[in-house]
Amino acid sequence: MHNRPSFPYETAHEDLRIPLPDGTRLYARVWRPLTNEPVPALLEYLPYRLTDWTAPRDWQRHPWYAGHGYASVRVDARGHGNSEGVPGDASAVTEAADGAAVVEWLASQPWCDGKVGMFGISWGGVDPLRVAALAPEPLKAVVTVCATDDRYDNDVHYAGGSVLAAGLHARAAALLAFSSRPPDPRYVGDAWREMWPARLEAVEPAGHTWLAHPTRDAYWRQGSVRENYGAIEAAVLAVGGWHDPYRDTVLGLVEHLPSDRVRGLIGPWSHQYPDRGLPPGPAIGFLRETLRWWDHWLKGRTASDGASPAGVLAEPLLRAYVIGSHAQATAHAALPGRWVGEPAWPSPGVSSVTYTLRGAPVLVRSPMHTGVDAGRLLPIGHEADLPPDQRAEDARSACFDFPVAEETWVLGRPRVRLRLTCEVPRGQVVARVCDVAPDGSSTLVTRGVLNLSARHGRDRSVPWTPGATEDVAFALNGIGYAVPSGHRIRLAVSSAYWPWVWPEPGSAAGFTLDPAGSALELPVRTRDTGPAVAFEEAGQSPPLGVTHGVAADGWSPDTLDEPRPERRVVRDVAEGAWRLEFDPGHGGTRVYPDGLEFTEDALETYTIAEHDPLTARARSDWSIRLRRPEPACEAVVRTRSEIICDGVDFFTSDEVVCTAGDEVVFHRTWEKRVPRTPL
Repeated sequence: MHNRPSFPYETAHEDLRIPLPDGTRLYARVWRPLTNEPVPALLEYLPYRLTDWTAPRDWQRHPWYAGHGYASVRVDARGHGNSEGVPGDASAVTEAADGAAVVEWLASQPWCDGKVGMFGISWGGVDPLRVAALAPEPLKAVVTVCATDDRYDNDVHYAGGSVLAAGLHARAAALLAFSSRPPDPRYVGDAWREMWPARLEAVEPAGHTWLAHPTRDAYWRQGSVRENYGAIEAAVLAVGGWHDPYRDTVLGLVEHLPSDRVRGLIGPWSHQYPDRGLPPGPAIGFLRETLRWWDHWLKGRTASDGASPAGVLAEPLLRAYVIGSHAQATAHAALPGRWVGEPAWPSPGVSSVTYTLRGAPVLVRSPMHTGVDAGRLLPIGHEADLPPDQRAEDARSACFDFPVAEETWVLGRPRVRLRLTCEVPRGQVVARVCDVAPDGSSTLVTRGVLNLSARHGRDRSVPWTPGATEDVAFALNGIGYAVPSGHRIRLAVSSAYWPWVWPEPGSAAGFTLDPAGSALELPVRTRDTGPAVAFEEAGQSPPLGVTHGVAADGWSPDTLDEPRPERRVVRDVAEGAWRLEFDPGHGGTRVYPDGLEFTEDALETYTIAEHDPLTARARSDWSIRLRRPEPACEAVVRTRSEIICDGVDFFTSDEVVCTAGDEVVFHRTWEKRVPRTPL
């Protein structure tokens, strides 16, 4: 990766406030090329605080776009960062409507030629899709990275109808801490003292809301573009990584949007922009790829006029990285593999191959801690992100192996069909596909989950008739992976997967799996690579210049008693209890060029007894401090979030304590009882 010291245009940036129709003003930072001609605008719009939290990332790309002839704009959503207003629900229509209003405002500025593009990652990648579904006229193209099109079943809340414990809980806890942070007095002045309490009074923990909607109901549908792909009129470049939980969004968009205005790109990456060089790689020249997209849709440049090396619509509909078999590790600087191009999706080069299960019926009664080697639900390029060797997990599952005579390329979403007999009304089934090497090491390829109550659809909950036998089927997450000859493809089936999946009350009983009528269906691709797929070397703008270390006055978060590993599993042998401690990796102190000292730390803890699903407990503790020498100020946010359960209800407990200097300016607790099944 290299940083470009110069660009076609000199640039300048300024901070400003964008008015919304109701008078609320959103804080924005605009990088513009120094030219007298109006240019298209590119918008990145999300809640994650442009003056501190995303500032290092923003400086890698916004100046780059400005240097190539675009006004690149970063905006904080209502109630976040230095924007006015109060935070709302993540799926609220207000956020998308605000984004559409920002698009219209940008198009009306004298330095903009009336054409606008939107881009972003994660939450910032969802908003372009939701705004595009409102079809504001100036919005011509979007680039969405690691984003969801289905907030219920392709996000961090639920999977296959089951609560994603390590997703729903962790995201809710993080949002509580993030939403409680104050505006920065350097940018809003003394108004921060009034803005912060107003913001805190509006904060509500998201966890009990998400738990209160256990099926795909209207709450989830109104925030999911999959409900109406046809509403999206802008051209869409959809980008994801095989190690990102949202990669199926790319497959959904290239399948359902018109082929003359969509392209998909899936690499080996985690939940990161593909040019950042974070594991797993390899990184690509992603900014150059997006520039070609913007040039085509916002400036009308095509390959025929010599302005871009190849027309974006001449690229395959989907470019995907087929990962090669590799040594076991929880992080990889670069994974082996090859790029392939698909002219359509579903691809004519991919066919479904059925692997029929063999053997006698088997009782699957996995211990509750099955899943401790699942890896991080939302990998972001850290050393303990990826799943370790799966042999221990396989031993807690029912496994079916299939020898591989010749190298087999899997590309797409595998499916399983399972014949189950269950003696209790509620439970779940988890299926993993692994690559088993001749030495016995087992590498996780992909996985999927089904809450048995959701077997007839995610929009309903239908208890299992105890003692009944039924055939169930569900899809696993998409993957591109090449299994070498001499290896074995393994299907591992378990009845538990903690802490990814919150166990159902009856899951300790497990189920009986009958191989007769059960099968694994793999999407197998032909091994000819087709048209060459290549990318330029990754490049970005020069870095912002943030330094990392310890707080100048030695301040330490409450959650950080001593140095700790990213991921630690603790077993109490006598009690049969397991505890997973997880550091999300946001910790430490960062000092910004404008003088801000930002310290952040968090610890997630997941505990369970190996034979009792009702002992599941999730807890997150956050500490955040923002400190400035000029103007002298210090604000500290401390939060605690917990979820426990019994056979009928979830119980959530949240606490926020905020101080300014030595003064407690806000302290509130929430205790909620939420039914585990729809009322």
